[in-house]
Amino acid sequence: MDAGRPFNVSQWLRSKTGLALVAFLGITTFFLVTEHTAHVFGFLPYALLLLCPLLHLFMHDGHGDHGAHTGHEGHAEGQEPPSQGEKS
Repeated sequence: MDAGRPFNVSQWLRSKTGLALVAFLGITTFFLVTEHTAHVFGFLPYALLLLCPLLHLFMHDGHGDHGAHTGHEGHAEGQEPPSQGEKS
């Protein structure tokens, strides 16, 4: 190997070794997907359950200070909700 030339990924992928590697990875990926789809689909319900805490954190902005947000009843911060006798 020539120490003066920098390594170039695109040239390596076009070499015989790179093309053989890409072909091998493509064939391997095809057979993994076609032969193991039952395992992947069997895991999907558990993946949804594992995503619940992550989605909860994103939807609540990391459980920061909720005082700056609009209340759950729809009234603006600092205003009292209308009483039962008053009309909005």
